[in-house]
Amino acid sequence: MLLEGKVALITGAGRGFGAGIARALAREGAQVCITDVDAAELAASAAELAADGEALALPLDVSDLPAFEATVRQVVERWGRLDVLVHSAIFMPLIHFEHMSPETWWRQIDVGLGGLYNGARAAWDVMKALGGGHIIGIASGSSVRGYKDEVAYCTIKHGQEGFVKALSLEAAPALIAINTIGPGKPIKPTRMTRADLARLPDEQKAGWADPIELGKAFVWLAAQPPERFTGLRFDAGPIADAIAAEGYDFAFKAEKVTLYPEEFAARLRWYASYED
Repeated sequence: MLLEGKVALITGAGRGFGAGIARALAREGAQVCITDVDAAELAASAAELAADGEALALPLDVSDLPAFEATVRQVVERWGRLDVLVHSAIFMPLIHFEHMSPETWWRQIDVGLGGLYNGARAAWDVMKALGGGHIIGIASGSSVRGYKDEVAYCTIKHGQEGFVKALSLEAAPALIAINTIGPGKPIKPTRMTRADLARLPDEQKAGWADPIELGKAFVWLAAQPPERFTGLRFDAGPIADAIAAEGYDFAFKAEKVTLYPEEFAARLRWYASYED
């Protein structure tokens, strides 16, 4: 298995994309810790994950740095290491800017962007001591475009890309790869709970990609040497398609790993020409 002996921590894994990523990693041998603020949904994910491998479920508000640091300590105490951190947690109410309270604005920023910082901060020394690792945020179309009622969400997703571009340069000497991966295909709306999903007719859900299949993209990236890819934005859909067609060792082309190959190539050129 590709991730045998690796340990992964996935935030926002109580449902949806985060839960699918966790199961994909576990099926390839990783020992997985899942976190969420919703205890009931976290328990449901833990029950599903138990069929795929060794797992740990811990409640976590990712906006709380001391709590994030404590979670990482529990993971290291349990398994002795942390190789992969995927920050999938998000708070995403759809609301017009003029109707958004400062409290709602900052809560979204603290979870979506602050959570990525907190995760990187909490995992940094552990990964550095291990000789490397992978930190992965979740991208979306909102990483490159703007949408009504998503001012905070688009700010978070654009901000993550800046965080990844800059931190990857500082993390490279420690062999810590910093990237984002977007779904790359339609998936269940982020705000939809398990109960909401269960009430939907099958025909409405038929057009959504299986998050476990998309999770294979995270397996692929986590299995790469950290120095191979960093500072980049990937998309799970094309990667999952490449894996289905050619296996995990598919012949690499930018078109197989992202919906934005020109931007991908531009980032590679920038890093190749960057002078400290």
